[in-house]
Amino acid sequence: MFSENLIALRKIHDLSQEELADKIGVSRQTLSKYETGESLPDIEKCKLLADVFSVSVDDLINYDAKEDDNLGLNVPPKGKHIFGMVKVGDKGQIVIPAKARKIFDIQPGDNLIVLGDEGQGIAIIKEKGLLDLLKNARKMK
Repeated sequence: MFSENLIALRKIHDLSQEELADKIGVSRQTLSKYETGESLPDIEKCKLLADVFSVSVDDLINYDAKEDDNLGLNVPPKGKHIFGMVKVGDKGQIVIPAKARKIFDIQPGDNLIVLGDEGQGIAIIKEKGLLDLLKNARKMK
C-alpha cells in the first residue's frame, strides 16, 4: 500500500521523482526504490513525505483505496476522512460508522445538529461543538 500511495500522491501533486526526492533529501534512485517496493524509507523520511503531501503518516503507509469503505479514492488530506458509504433507512435514519464515532467522540445520547447547503450537501456537528463555536464567535465581537 505504501508504494501505491506514494506514487498516487506524487502524481496528484504533479511532482517528478527528482523533485520529490529533493524535497525529502534523498536521491531519485532511492525514491524510485520506495515506489517499486524495493526498499522502505525510515520514519523520518515517512514524516517528511507525509508533510509534503499534507497527509498523516498512518494514511501514507496504511491507506487502502481498494477497501470497499473508501470508495476507491486516494489518500485524504490530514484531518479529512472518508468513512465510507451508509444506507438511509426507511425512516431516514443512518448509522454513523464506528471510526467516525470514535474520532469525533460521538456517544449514545449525544445531540447532533444536521446542517445543509443545497449546493454542497449535508453536515453533522455535535451540539456541544456548535455551541462552543458560537460562544467563541460572540467573544470575538
